[in-house]
Formats: sequence, structure tokens, C-alpha cells
Amino acid sequence: MAAAFPDIEKIRFEGPQSKNMLAFHHYDENEVVEGKPMREHFRFAVAYWHTFRGQGADPFGPGTMIRPWEAAEDTVKNAQDRAKVAFEFMQKLGVHFYCFHDRDVAPEGKTLKESHKNLDDVVKVLKEEQERTGIKLLWGTANLFSNPRYMHGAATSPNADAFAYAAAQVKKAIEVTKELGGVGYTFWGGREGYQNLWNTDIKREFDHLAAFMHMAVDHAKAIGFTGQFYFEPKPKEPTKHQYDFDVANCINFLRTYGLTDHVKMNIETNHATLAGHSMQHEIEYAGAQGFLGSIDANTGDALLGWDTDQFPTDIYLTTACMLSILKYGGLAPGGINFDAKVRRESFEPVDLFYAHIGGMDAFARGLKIAAAIRKDGILDKMLAERYGSWGTGIGASIEAGKESFASLEKYMLEKGEAQANISGRQELLENIINTYI
Repeated sequence: MAAAFPDIEKIRFEGPQSKNMLAFHHYDENEVVEGKPMREHFRFAVAYWHTFRGQGADPFGPGTMIRPWEAAEDTVKNAQDRAKVAFEFMQKLGVHFYCFHDRDVAPEGKTLKESHKNLDDVVKVLKEEQERTGIKLLWGTANLFSNPRYMHGAATSPNADAFAYAAAQVKKAIEVTKELGGVGYTFWGGREGYQNLWNTDIKREFDHLAAFMHMAVDHAKAIGFTGQFYFEPKPKEPTKHQYDFDVANCINFLRTYGLTDHVKMNIETNHATLAGHSMQHEIEYAGAQGFLGSIDANTGDALLGWDTDQFPTDIYLTTACMLSILKYGGLAPGGINFDAKVRRESFEPVDLFYAHIGGMDAFARGLKIAAAIRKDGILDKMLAERYGSWGTGIGASIEAGKESFASLEKYMLEKGEAQANISGRQELLENIINTYI
């Protein structure tokens, strides 16, 4: 088939002085930062659903996107052709990974059997394109939220048949992910939550969700799939309350149901915002608990209270992300998936390139700034000073588990009063960060 982007050459690194907006100004995939080339720090992935399936529709109108490769009807043939377009785009952009839902890459059939066949037919092309380009699957997942059968949820549905159908769909999605050499699989419960507690048995639904995930783990073992499982938090939208509310909630669920050896977090910026957190908070919490796996890179609009999935261009955001990611040893086998979409008004195919280039450059700047901060050690020094009382004396004794309430009472009765606090220097810290950015 003819090239979908005939006027676009491979996007290259030209440096910050370049005026070419179809070039990278900061992302040089071969530049070594803290001992690794940029491409390994980021493991950038393109989200199939937004980039190749998004049409720009919103609650007030239909899609606006110009996508010459799309046919009037979503046939298997059109899906196969779209896959070739996707790999042309990714190859020209210079990313090494992609992510998909099963229903993004292949149309749903009238029966489960037909849906499986449609997926197999498209996977053949995906596999050929992976072999041709060297681009890999970062993670796969199943769409368990679009079809009306999942209106009450999938793994948490009150309808046992909906649960069974979802299980069959995930079984196939894991098998396809393995066939394509995917290094991970993500659980995102698009409708796993409730609208009204009066008609909801929360305990039963949590039990069902855990049973579902254990079945997935068991099937992965049975077929030899060794990829990392991820759990993606989201607090609300479309349900009033989703069971995978935030990182802390998800980790508690995994611990309660004995899934901690199998599942890590896939964290999205806009979902963190909806939960009332920053992305830095969510990454730090996951990292501190040993559950940092992968991230979905996007951002929301501070003036809008919903999931806008915009491309990340805020250098403060990317710097904060990379400081925490570096702190906890990186993301591999996970990566940075651009779960982001061009605006409804950015409807031409070339806008897909502008959007991804901007996001990749923003993360490259964030990485270099984070590495400079870490090299200078200023934050480490200030943290060490702030927590200095824990390094020796009574603080070290407490951390070593040698003290009790009784011994600490005796200590303070003898001392009389706690030592004076030291300033948190918040404004100074913010000023210091500004000097790097």
C-alpha cells in the first residue's frame, strides 16, 4: 500500500538551536544519561487507541480527524491496512514500542469466535510489521468497557455471563500479547466500580475482581507468558467510584488478595489528577512500596475536571517524573506510553507527529534536568539535614527497633523537651528547582 505519511521523513535529533518542528530538539535516543542511553530510560510507546483510532469526537459532536487510511466500515482488511500505517508512523517517529487494546487493532465480531478470528488475522500483520521494523509490544490489554455487555462492569459485573465473556476475552488477549512478544499486560477496569451503593455488593465485587486476576495469572503460567502484569489506577469517570482508585488503593487490593508477586502499577498522570494527587505522588508511592512498573504519559487541563489526555509538555511535570523514576531504578520492563490524544482542533495527520515530538522532547529535558539535580546532590543534602536526628542517637535506635513506648517516655522525661525543629525550606527548594529548569 502507498505511504500514509509521504511528506514526512524520519524524525531526527537536530538540537535545541534547530527551528525545524519536525525534529527533536532535546531527545537524542543515543545520548547517555546516568549510564544509559535515553531510549532505554524512556522506552517510549505509542498508544494505538488514541493515535490510530481516535477520531476527535466529544460529547457535543462527532469526530473531526482527517485519516485518509480509514475506510467507511471497520473491516478486518481496513484493520490490517491500519496496522501498516501505524508502523510507518512509529518507524518515522523513532519509537521502539507500542501498546494496544484488543478491540483497537481488530474489529469485534458478531460472536466471540468471530472476534477471536478477526484478532488473529490482524495479529499476523502486526507480527510481520514488528519483524520488519524491530518495534516491539510494550504491553497489551483487553477492552472490557465499550461493549454494552460491560455496562455494569466486567470482572465486577453482577452478571456472571459478562464475567465469563470478559475472562474469555482476556485469555485471548494474553495469548496474543505472548505471540507478539509483549513484555507486559495491563489490567484497566474501565467500568469496574459503582454508581449506586444501594444496588452494589462491594465485598462480592472485590472478591470477583481478585478471582479474575488470579485466573489471568494462572493462565499466563499455563501458557508460559512471563511478561509483567500491571494494574492501572483510575478514580472515577465513567463510574462514580472505580475500585482501582489510586496507587495506594490498588496496592492494598493486591496485598489483600495475594497478588503482590505478580502485579505492579501502570500509572497515568491524568488519573493521578482525578484522584487528587500529583503524578510525582503516585510514582513516589508506588516506588516506595516496590510496585513501580510503567507509566502512561499525558496531562490534564487544570481548568477542566475530566480526563482530557493531553500530551505532556510541562517541564516541571516531566522533571518530577524523571527524578522519581531515576530514584527507584527506572521502569524496565515497563516504559513511557503516550496515552494521549491530539486535540479535536488538531485534525491533520501531521499533528500526530508534532504531539509525540513535543512529549518526547519534554521528557528528554526532564531527564537531563533530573540527572543534573541528582549529580549536584542538593536535594539529597537537604533531605539528610532535615532527617538528621534519625541518623544517630535516639533516632537511629528507634529505626533499629530497639525502643518502646516505655523507653521513649524515660528518654523524654530525662531530656525534658524535644530538640528544636529545623525549617523545611520549601520556598528555597522551589527556587533551587527553578534554577535548573
